[in-house]
Amino acid sequence: MEHTFDHEYWDQIWGGDRAAAMGSSPPNPHLVRETKGLKPGTALDAGCGAGAEAIWLALRGWQVTGADVAVAALDRAAERAIVAGVAEQVRWVPADLSTWEPQMRYDLVTTHYAHPAMPQLEFYDRLAEWVAPRGTLLIVGHLHREESADDRKRGGAHGHESDQPPASASATAATMTARLDPALWEILTAEESRRTMEGLGGAQITIHDVVLRAARRN
Repeated sequence: MEHTFDHEYWDQIWGGDRAAAMGSSPPNPHLVRETKGLKPGTALDAGCGAGAEAIWLALRGWQVTGADVAVAALDRAAERAIVAGVAEQVRWVPADLSTWEPQMRYDLVTTHYAHPAMPQLEFYDRLAEWVAPRGTLLIVGHLHREESADDRKRGGAHGHESDQPPASASATAATMTARLDPALWEILTAEESRRTMEGLGGAQITIHDVVLRAARRN
């Protein structure tokens, strides 16, 4: 089933059963790994949700803007930032990322599974425009895979959707890197991976990720 990732969709998500788990999640492990060697500066977390990644960056000295279309998610994020002691280092912005334009460029622009109401690769194009010279673009997204027979069986037999995201919300390393002009960007990481994490009810689920880190040239 395809979704329209608009304001109404995300309000429903953050008002539903998944909100508690999403609102207490740890920072994405790819962010932790890929930003280890970066000097803290200004950062934008696009589609920040409940702020796990933005807060993690702030705790390490970054001045962060967290933008998301769901006000309920930003409310949770602000509360978490207060508890973490970094409320002054993070600015929370309600924003439709398919139309919003920042007032500055950032040393780090990152996103983690964000899906605005526009084609996914075009969204990544927008993010690249917001990176300052010598800055870093870090995208963690859902890997696009062909649906297997097991995926279809899980969805059909149990009356719910497959674990896979819709095709419109996924990408591959090749399709992502092809969007970046080599004259403007140095590709540092372009990989497809999978990891296991605990889902709703304690069930173990496999997450298929695509990760792109690129440095903008002068």
